[in-house]
Amino acid sequence: MTDVAPVRFVEPDKVLTHFHIREGETVADFGAGSGYFTPTLCEAVGSEGKVYACDIQKPLLEKIGVSAEKHNWTQVQVLWCDIDEPGGIKINDDEVEVGILINTLFQLEDKAAAMTEVLRTLHSGAKFYIIDWSESFNGLGPQVGDVVSKSEALVLAETAGFVFERDFPAGDHHYGLAFRKP
Repeated sequence: MTDVAPVRFVEPDKVLTHFHIREGETVADFGAGSGYFTPTLCEAVGSEGKVYACDIQKPLLEKIGVSAEKHNWTQVQVLWCDIDEPGGIKINDDEVEVGILINTLFQLEDKAAAMTEVLRTLHSGAKFYIIDWSESFNGLGPQVGDVVSKSEALVLAETAGFVFERDFPAGDHHYGLAFRKP
């Protein structure tokens, strides 16, 4: 019998070490899904911080809301958002200190508009992190035609006005890119 290594996907505890989130900060998870990152984000910002969980799928947002109530995550604010529409993110201009877009870029219809909308919500000097699939992996990830390469993501973010800072490890099947808003 041969040993088979387990498939490693994005692990919040490991990935967030690259985000340098401080207690009291306001973080927005654009495309929060079912809240996979919510517990780790809540721990990172502490009781004085804020976590915006943004998604277009209302049933997933309801799931985050139930978890937030159950675990007393008072810093979580669940927001229905259409991030690739102008004004689709229901967050004020220049409010967010850390934005994350994880396993979401490949799903967006208007990726350029989404980058512009995310940029609007971040204040000057804010950090923005993108993690997405590096390839399809024979259907394990998105369809081949939907994969957004690391270089495409870089161009999308820089064209919107973000400044690239570095890349970082995000697991065996993903790339990680760090930006800041000038």
